[in-house]
Amino acid sequence: MSSDTRIEKRFADLKQQGRAALVTFITAGDPDYDTSLAILRALPGAGADVIELGMPFTDPMADGPAIQASSLRALHAGQNMIKTLRMVTEFRAQDDTTPIVLMGYYNPIYIYGVEHFLDDAKKAGVDGLIVVDLPPEEDHELCIPALDAGLNFIRLATPTTDDKRLPKVLTNTSGFVYYVSVTGITGSKAPDISRVTEAVGRIKRHTDLPVAVGFGVKTAEQAAGIAAGADGVVVGSAIVSTVLASLGKDGKATDKTVSSVTALVNDLAAGVRKGSSKA
Repeated sequence: MSSDTRIEKRFADLKQQGRAALVTFITAGDPDYDTSLAILRALPGAGADVIELGMPFTDPMADGPAIQASSLRALHAGQNMIKTLRMVTEFRAQDDTTPIVLMGYYNPIYIYGVEHFLDDAKKAGVDGLIVVDLPPEEDHELCIPALDAGLNFIRLATPTTDDKRLPKVLTNTSGFVYYVSVTGITGSKAPDISRVTEAVGRIKRHTDLPVAVGFGVKTAEQAAGIAAGADGVVVGSAIVSTVLASLGKDGKATDKTVSSVTALVNDLAAGVRKGSSKA
C-alpha cells in the first residue's frame, strides 16, 4: 500500500505544525441526504482535519443512543451504501485533500460484496475504514483486501486492550490508531484525561502510528485536555446530538442544522488547538 495516503499526509502535516487533529464523525444521510452532504462539505472549513462518515446500520452495537438514532434517521430517509459512496464522490468534487474514513460495521459491506465495495470506495475517494466488529483474527475478511486496495485500515484499542493483546491489534493497522477512551458505548461517559494520556503513551511504545482518542468527548475543554497528550481527538455523539437538536418538530432539517454543527466544530477545533499548544 502507498505510504502517502491522505490520512498519513494529514497527520504528518499536523505533526509539523505541532498540533493534534480534530476528527469529526457524522452519519451519512442524517437527517437526509442533501443536508448530510451540506454538513460534510462544511466540516473542513469549520476546523475538521479528518472526517469519519458513518455507514448507517440497523444494529450498531458499539454505539450509544445518539448515534443509534442518527443511523435510524438516515435509514428512514433512504440512505444506503450506494448513496454513502455517492456522497463521498460529491464531496471529492470540491475537496481533494481532507481524509474521509468510512466507519461502521461489516454487515453492510458484506452484503455489498467486499471486492465491489473496495473498488467503489476507492473510486469514490475513500481513504480508510474503521469496522468495529471485525477483530484482527478476521483480517483476511476485509483488512488485508482493503490494504491491498490502497485504503488505510484503522483499528480500535480500548482500556481493556493489554500489552499482550495490543501487538495483535496493531498488526496490519495503518493510518492511525483509534483509542476508545472509555469502556462501553459511544457517548456514554466522560473520558478521564490523565488515564487517557497514560494509555496513549503505552500504545505509542508499541507503534509509530498516530493515536487519536474518542468516545465521550463533548466539549472544547475535553478536546483541549486530550489534544495535549494525543495526536487526534475524535468527536461523534456530540455532533449527531447537535443535528438532532436542530431538527424541527417534524424531524426534518431546519435552516439551523448545518450552522449549528459548524458552530460546534469551530468550538471543538479551537479547543484542540489550545490543548495542542500546551503539549
